[in-house]
Amino acid sequence: HCSFTIMAGALDKTKVEAERLSYEGPFGVGYGICCYKVCGEDRERDFKARYEQAERSKIAGGLELEDAYVRLARKTIEDYILTGRIEKYVRTGKIISLPEKLPEEMYLKKAGVFVSIKKEGSLRGCIGTLSATRPSIAEEIIHNAVSASSNDPRFAPVEPAELDMLSISVDVLGDMEKIDSPALLDVKKYGVVVTKGRRRGLLLPNLEGVDTVEEQLAIARRKAGIGERESVELERFEVIRHF
Repeated sequence: HCSFTIMAGALDKTKVEAERLSYEGPFGVGYGICCYKVCGEDRERDFKARYEQAERSKIAGGLELEDAYVRLARKTIEDYILTGRIEKYVRTGKIISLPEKLPEEMYLKKAGVFVSIKKEGSLRGCIGTLSATRPSIAEEIIHNAVSASSNDPRFAPVEPAELDMLSISVDVLGDMEKIDSPALLDVKKYGVVVTKGRRRGLLLPNLEGVDTVEEQLAIARRKAGIGERESVELERFEVIRHF
């Protein structure tokens, strides 16, 4: 699937002649070899525009299903990116006022929160806090949504043109629990924190492509710069994930 997507992008808006050289399917899986010859321009073969429109439609179709946690994160990101409040945020530390009519626990409870942003299924930004740093969950979401969209060092800041192609999730972290063995971890149920001195790495639970505790620990170690043979302290935590 990915190779065809890449090829479609490379041949965007071009006229192509295709020639099948070989095709075999002896075991129920077909293997084809084809030659594609570029023969000029074809503005109707606009794969990029059609692909992006399909992604936008998919995101738009799910907006009504987003809960209050995700809607707050999305509103924060859109406000921050679109309305020129970056300078104001740097100067005052505030981006938007707390909306009215949020669930009561978002005003009254405090917790660590991670805001994750994906584009076309791939991570676009993720920033969070292990424990509460703000007076409420709502404020924790606001500040981490800003950071995830603009301050994740792995990615360039989100651009306005990307906003309607982003999917967002919010993880609210439970209390940290020290454990003495990886046997007490469950990659689907528990996130993990590994600590060695002042180095600390975290990985959320139930992430796509992370299927074993060993993988979970290895990634958390790499994030903290901790070698695979170094001894570490372990903590686990549960999350409530909002889509």
